[in-house]
Amino acid sequence: MRATPRAGARAGAASRAAALSIALGVFLFDVLSPVEGAVAVLYVVVVLIAARAFSRQGVMLTAAGCLALTAIAYFVSHGPEEMGAPLLRCLVSLAAIGIVTALALRHKADAAILAEQARLLDLTHDAVFVHDAREVITFWNPAAEAVYGWTAAEAVGCVAHDLLRTEFPAEKAQILAELHRTGRWEGELVQRVSTGGTITVESRWALQRDAAGAPVAVLETSTDITERERTHARLVASERRYRSIFDNTQVSILQQDWSAVKADLDRLHEEGIRDVAAACAADPGFVARERQRVAIVDVNAATQRMLRAPDRSALLGPLATLLPDADQTFSQALAALAAGARSFEGEAQLRALDGTAVPVLFGVSFPADPSDLGCVLVHALDITDRREAEAALLTMQADLAHAARVATMGELTATMAHEINQPLAAVVTNGEAALRWLKRPSPDLGEATDALARAVANGRRASEIVARIRGYLKKASPRHESLDLPEMIGEAVQLLDRELARHAVTLRIEGEPGLPEVRGDRLQLQQVVINLMVNGIQAMAGVRDRARVLTVRTTRQEGGQVRVDVIDTGEGIGPDAMEAIFQPFYTTKADGMGMGLAICRSTIEAHGGRLWVSEAGPGAAFHVLLPAQGEGRP
Repeated sequence: MRATPRAGARAGAASRAAALSIALGVFLFDVLSPVEGAVAVLYVVVVLIAARAFSRQGVMLTAAGCLALTAIAYFVSHGPEEMGAPLLRCLVSLAAIGIVTALALRHKADAAILAEQARLLDLTHDAVFVHDAREVITFWNPAAEAVYGWTAAEAVGCVAHDLLRTEFPAEKAQILAELHRTGRWEGELVQRVSTGGTITVESRWALQRDAAGAPVAVLETSTDITERERTHARLVASERRYRSIFDNTQVSILQQDWSAVKADLDRLHEEGIRDVAAACAADPGFVARERQRVAIVDVNAATQRMLRAPDRSALLGPLATLLPDADQTFSQALAALAAGARSFEGEAQLRALDGTAVPVLFGVSFPADPSDLGCVLVHALDITDRREAEAALLTMQADLAHAARVATMGELTATMAHEINQPLAAVVTNGEAALRWLKRPSPDLGEATDALARAVANGRRASEIVARIRGYLKKASPRHESLDLPEMIGEAVQLLDRELARHAVTLRIEGEPGLPEVRGDRLQLQQVVINLMVNGIQAMAGVRDRARVLTVRTTRQEGGQVRVDVIDTGEGIGPDAMEAIFQPFYTTKADGMGMGLAICRSTIEAHGGRLWVSEAGPGAAFHVLLPAQGEGRP
């Protein structure tokens, strides 16, 4: 137990008074008593009291005073001339005082060292207590008070492991045997605190032996690791949950190590290269090397099934084994990582172990901390079924488009008849004229030749009209080619001349000069333009109070795109129908199928473009946006 400062001061004052009284008594007895003996030896008692009550300097001053009193008493009692036994007794007393003083000073130094060590034990954050061979606590530091809740006054004198109700990780006898054999033991213990709860501590024991080697005390140092154990348990549970999700999810997950790639990208940055995408395009070898440096470190069962692997280990190794050489997405992912993006998504093809190509939709998640790039997660979804469904849908769309073309041509029968009859009638007229010129008494061969030439030209014109109609009705696979939009629109207009005249519609063609070509299927894009123009013509059928004008405008747009606007002056489209009008089977016509605009939108989207509608004064405007050749996918 530790004394209070006030109690220590009172004890020091009492010790000084006692030392002074004893010294005075010994001096008077030595001077006045007729007893012949080494009475001055009793001054060692004063020195010993001083050793407990005074500082080191105080002990030395006390010893010097005792030595001086011894010498004074000798000279007062015997005088300087007397030799023999009195002088010998005086010297013995002086020697005893000196020896005891030296021992007291040494003891005091040792005590100071021990006190400093005890203060260090008081300063440590670990709980430290000492118990004797019977496990009775003899020392209990402040940290032990904070950890266990008992004060030193309450703990000292108690049996340590009875007080703490310690739960040992093994038999206590085994632990004590190891302690006595090696002098040390450490491990984790569960112990009770004063509130009744339990804590887990990391405990280290050190055995102290006496000169004969017998155990006399054990010093136990304990660190409260309860929260650490809870955190570890939570981490273990979290890891178990993550592993369960990783292994059992039906989505393919690949854990990859991008650490080496990040180091290479950092080197490019130090060299002043900021545009990683351009660097990858300029040096395909760099991309190939980086594919080799990305390591697949783990995959789940879904990845194993998707890539036809016999076991997981067959898929571990460089990413290059799974990516075809023609892959373009990896360089884009490198650029995203260099730009500090947290994720990257795209479509790619992976190479299964049986050699088949597996189309996937993937996402890469980059950690926020670059030091964690050893654990980059890539999620991949097998879209083989979706690609097959898209192919089937495109086939069905082509069939519907063909049916729509046939239906459109059915509506334009009068126009076709007019277009064909006109050159045929001209052929007949010119043929008859040629016969008349030849039957004259003096045949005019020049006029007859001109008439026959006109007949041939009109015959060819009729043949071209028939070929154009047959091409429009032809059911064939899409064939992408470079197209001049104004020229293609002009061909479509020729098919609609009669329809425009029949509905009294004025056609305006507005084109920006020098438009870039687009790449696509001529028949499909021509069908879109014809469908939009026919819709515009029919939308103006009921207009009586204003001119019926159909405007077809082509313009260049930013980003390398070409736009076609088909604008009518009809009744317009209601707000609710703006988006629904593109849905399959939605129609405002009594005899309509509702497939025309749906086919038009899917056709334009298949060409990498966009189709939408907006209000245009009293009418409506349909807008087609297509990428110029070389700017987007066909």
